[in-house]
Amino acid sequence: IARTFIMPGQETRRKSVRLKLNTIKSEFAGRNVLLVDDSVVRGTTATEIIQMARDAGANKVYMTSAAPPIRYPNIYGIDIPTRHELVAYERDDEEIAEKLGCDWIVYQRLNDLEDSVNEAGDCSDQSYETSCFSGTYVTGETINDDYFTKLHDLRNDDAKLKQLESTGAAQAAKAGMPPGSHDGCENLQNDRRGATRA
Repeated sequence: IARTFIMPGQETRRKSVRLKLNTIKSEFAGRNVLLVDDSVVRGTTATEIIQMARDAGANKVYMTSAAPPIRYPNIYGIDIPTRHELVAYERDDEEIAEKLGCDWIVYQRLNDLEDSVNEAGDCSDQSYETSCFSGTYVTGETINDDYFTKLHDLRNDDAKLKQLESTGAAQAAKAGMPPGSHDGCENLQNDRRGATRA
């Protein structure tokens, strides 16, 4: 299962998390649990695993992220959703914890992350592209620029779902595949790789 934060549609993301993660009730029942994730983007994975821990009987569920809060979209090629879809956008830690359903959340601090990378690499004067954490873009854009409005129009969930619906059907028709064919995720009788070409 691919990274859930880039999947279009909340229901698809939620189901994918449930497919790839499980709990062992005896490890959670009656305990206080600390869940650790590399990052919390939309909050889909965190929300699901927090609920799974609670369903398995955890007393308290705490969440920690190895990355600082992702509050802003990345505009340099990583498909991070629009800022309104980011769980940390315009929320403090207490509000994020409430939204996710955990008792509290703690994030890596950006300056600590930068310090640790500098120390590990022996490059104390190095600066990093941290726009998704800080909102400071190396190309000078600010979060209220027209460019961000355009990105939102292209990247939000509704736009992605419409694009998938329209291009998926069009691509299948062009390839001579029956409706419902999805780039290799289809019935084997639709596989034309072994077909003789004229």
